[in-house]
Amino acid sequence: MSGTGLALTAQNLVKDFGDKRAVDGVSLSVPVGAIYGILGPNGAGKTTTLRMLLGIIDPSSGSSTLLGRARPIEAAREVGYLPEERGLYPSMHAVDAIAFMGALRGLPLREGKRRGRQLLEGHGLGAWADKPIRNLSKGMAQTVQLLGTLVHKPRLIVLDEPFSGLDAINQAKLEALIRREAAEGTTVIFSTHVIAHAERLCERVAIIAEGKVAFEGEVDEARDRLRPIVRLRTRSPDGPWRAALPATARLDGAEWTFELPQGGPEPLLRALLDGGAGIETLAIERPGLHDAFVAIAGEAAARAMNEPQAEAA
Repeated sequence: MSGTGLALTAQNLVKDFGDKRAVDGVSLSVPVGAIYGILGPNGAGKTTTLRMLLGIIDPSSGSSTLLGRARPIEAAREVGYLPEERGLYPSMHAVDAIAFMGALRGLPLREGKRRGRQLLEGHGLGAWADKPIRNLSKGMAQTVQLLGTLVHKPRLIVLDEPFSGLDAINQAKLEALIRREAAEGTTVIFSTHVIAHAERLCERVAIIAEGKVAFEGEVDEARDRLRPIVRLRTRSPDGPWRAALPATARLDGAEWTFELPQGGPEPLLRALLDGGAGIETLAIERPGLHDAFVAIAGEAAARAMNEPQAEAA
């Protein structure tokens, strides 16, 4: 890809904390207007990577660009960032919190309040605009902080574990908001340890495990690393058709499960018909992103995705 079509790039980013290497040679490229996911278990280095990309911390080595600038600080006013550590002043009113966050990115307070009220109204929180943050539920407060991330209309939005702590309804609302922002041309990057969110939203992903990028590219490319899965039920329990099934085929009850042979579905179907299998059901399923994650990053990393420990790096 050429640099002109990229919102963000990283080349061999490394970050050491004492004798611990938290990030080890991360390279990635985020196209303008994309929804881009950074996947990995807690402690994999996702937060540290985002902080280097945004210029919050300096890398030990490597380089990056942010909205075409080699110094991230120069693009700060065009970026909206929601950190994993949520934090709002409990006594501040919701609309003032949004305006304050916008002011930190150069938006005049008066305009921030005007936009803040509009955003709150649009997200069903208009009645809470002049209520203190302490009076809001956790989900409502998180929505306020998210709106503060968007109020200055950034070109790039970076969300660190944005779905953490949200119930299913608010997760769906956040997914819809991310899609709307991307539809308007905003680039959205989010880190997550929940693969389902990335599979539903992202065009491209980086899979990070133990500080290294195990994969970077399109979601379809990751899934295409695995062969489709065939699920087959037959009336005949045996016969010459069995020779068409790979040696790794598994029989669970009355259903066979196996990877689609290299020749594709046509030779398999012909062998089943000619061999008198008596096909009852034949389904060919494309592997999901979770299956691809396991194949790319390993079972241990996949298991760690479900562990609730705090992000260590």
